[in-house]
Amino acid sequence: MKSAIPVWVLVALAAVLIGLLSPRDQYLIWLPIALAASVVLSFCIQLALQRKEGLVDRTMASTGGSLLLLVAATGILWAVGPGALA
Repeated sequence: MKSAIPVWVLVALAAVLIGLLSPRDQYLIWLPIALAASVVLSFCIQLALQRKEGLVDRTMASTGGSLLLLVAATGILWAVGPGALA
C-alpha cells in the first residue's frame, strides 16, 4: 500500500491549496475536482506498477483514503466559517 501515500499527500496538499486560494463559495466546486484528479492519479500509479496482484486493493486504498481526506477537509472548511482562510 506504499503506492497510496503519494496520492494522499497530493490530495492533502490540494485541500490546503483549495482552502487558501479559492473563495469560500467555490470550495464545493474544487474539492470534487481534486477527488477526480486523485482517482485518475491512483489509476496511473497502479497501472505503472505493472503488478496484477492486489490492484483493486491498492486502488481502493488510494481512492478511499483520498475520499476520507477530502471529507475531512470539507468539514474543516465548513467549520472554519466565511472568509477565515481566503
